[in-house]
Amino acid sequence: MAIQAPKGTYDVLPGRSGVWQAVERVMRESAALSGFREVRTPVFEHTELFQRGVGDTTDVVQKEMYTFTDKGGRSVTLKPEGTAGAVRAMLEAGMHGGPMPVKMYYINTPIFRYEAPQKGRMREHHQFGVEVFGAPLPTCDAEVIALALRVIGALGVKDWDLRINSIGCPECRAEYHKALRAFLEPRLDKLCGTCVQRFGKNPLRILDCKVEPCQAELVDAPAVLDSLCDGCREHFEGLKAALDALGIPYVVDARIVRGLDYYTRTVFEVVPSGGGPTITGGGRYDGLVEQLDGPRLAGFGFGMGMERLITLLEEKGGAPEAPRALDVCVAPLGEGDRLDALRLTEELRGAGIKADMDHVGRSLKAQFRYADKAGATLVVVVGGDEAGRGGVRLRDFAARDEAEVSRGEVVGEIRRRVGGLAFSE
Repeated sequence: MAIQAPKGTYDVLPGRSGVWQAVERVMRESAALSGFREVRTPVFEHTELFQRGVGDTTDVVQKEMYTFTDKGGRSVTLKPEGTAGAVRAMLEAGMHGGPMPVKMYYINTPIFRYEAPQKGRMREHHQFGVEVFGAPLPTCDAEVIALALRVIGALGVKDWDLRINSIGCPECRAEYHKALRAFLEPRLDKLCGTCVQRFGKNPLRILDCKVEPCQAELVDAPAVLDSLCDGCREHFEGLKAALDALGIPYVVDARIVRGLDYYTRTVFEVVPSGGGPTITGGGRYDGLVEQLDGPRLAGFGFGMGMERLITLLEEKGGAPEAPRALDVCVAPLGEGDRLDALRLTEELRGAGIKADMDHVGRSLKAQFRYADKAGATLVVVVGGDEAGRGGVRLRDFAARDEAEVSRGEVVGEIRRRVGGLAFSE
């Protein structure tokens, strides 16, 4: 059997990569509108970063990380999420000593989780994410949520539900843990093994369990919103006021806790109306920077699974149209015309026109067929009687016509017909 891609991975082939590029363009432009700049962090980090940052009670750390020992005896991990690496990069570069807030985004970032592959969520998948450091006010939360909604709206997703919650700060959460443990203790024998383990370490994570018997036992569980301290309650009310000011509809969902230990106060998710996998989610992590040996610095961000979003767009028939792969094919009439065709092909490319030529030795008729299948709208035939008169033959598939064009004017004529992207644009 031929070597195949590992389980849980896949290839984005040229026929589909154009859709990815169109989605990435919307994400970049939307992030730039809000003052975010791109950060690129390593695919792997020291394992300690995720153990301390993500939290050792999470499924990510306990079950899903790709961790190995390198040749120097160091434990390293393929990154299972993007935030911890962004925090590490900010601290290592000393950006926390500069103007605040620091706004960064990452795009098409590989994320690795050892779990059963599922639709839109493979063992290697990719994320678009944004992180804001040094902005503690709830208007920041609303701004970042608005950015996430601007991205999915620009891509054509109009039917979505925004769900928000507050899980408080470490101080008021401790009181909630007491109330939740008191509620759960008589029900421990009905909970799954994972939830029993979480009961002692972090009972809040039990609310995130997807096992149906556990969900049934949680129906009447106390809500974390009832245990918020004055500061956390004020922050949550500020978020709701900011979303109202922006005209963004939302639902308060006390069951949202997210799956990572670093979250504080605001957490949110955006899901398709009528149900379906989460499109994006995130929240505030005001203690994470300090937890990773930095100063006490507020943080807020989200991660958006790119495969999941693109799958949703394709299912709804709203995936952005991929750019045309080719504008023009240059067809040498004979072997003696091949170098002239090569020179013209490069001239067209220099003018920002997507051009290709035959390197197989096809007949002229076969070159026309190839150009049509490749999506080119024009074919330039080099050679023959037109060459003797200092010109070329231009066939326009869209207009269904042919014309003789002088060699000196052909680049301008083709650009007039198809446009083109100059490298400066």
